[in-house]
Amino acid sequence: MREIPRVGGLVLLSLLLAACPRPVRPPAPAPTVPPTPAADTRGATVYQVDPGSSQLAILVYRGGKFSRLGHNHVMSSQDVTGRVWVHPEFPRSGFELTFPVAKLVVDDTEARRAAGGDFPPDIPQSDKDGTRKNMLKPEVLDGEHYAEVKLRSAKIGGTLEAPQVTAHITIKDASRDVEVPVKIAIAGAKLSASGEFDVLQSDFGIKPFSVALGALEVQDRLHIKFTIVAEKK
Repeated sequence: MREIPRVGGLVLLSLLLAACPRPVRPPAPAPTVPPTPAADTRGATVYQVDPGSSQLAILVYRGGKFSRLGHNHVMSSQDVTGRVWVHPEFPRSGFELTFPVAKLVVDDTEARRAAGGDFPPDIPQSDKDGTRKNMLKPEVLDGEHYAEVKLRSAKIGGTLEAPQVTAHITIKDASRDVEVPVKIAIAGAKLSASGEFDVLQSDFGIKPFSVALGALEVQDRLHIKFTIVAEKK
């Protein structure tokens, strides 16, 4: 019997496999994220956030071998909205806050002055524009598909005078619980809360921006400062 040439055998095998395709397994359905349960504010005093009186600053630090060639940056917002509620049983207190990504202001002169000596105010407009463009890229905040950053109370402890606060922070599709040192003051119908804390971009699936193989990059750590002012509803 004549031997089938090697190339001919491979072609024949390919035809047989094509004639009897393997069943294709359908992709697994995307996991469903359960909706956040409605907050129980019964018995609490509810305060509505005043965006114009509230301030949020995100301090971004340069890194890498050639960090001296870059700038530290301040992303600031006066568009924080939401509510805070304070219950006589303080651990039943809480908050729900959001701020829009697209309205973050890059390197506002006054915000840089307030941030301290590591943030000199004289930043060229071209650098501000470039930083904003990088900030909104899909790899970072992806402003086109994720309009807001969300924060809500995950756990409240302590007392009004010495609160212990854990915030549940959502950036894009990632959420983390972060302990937030905070000071709270209530005067008449007005509540104010202030504090500062750190987060890592990588904890939220964000790869810090870098160029030249990391010779100039943004540090993973972000430092957040905030003052939230709210009025009794």
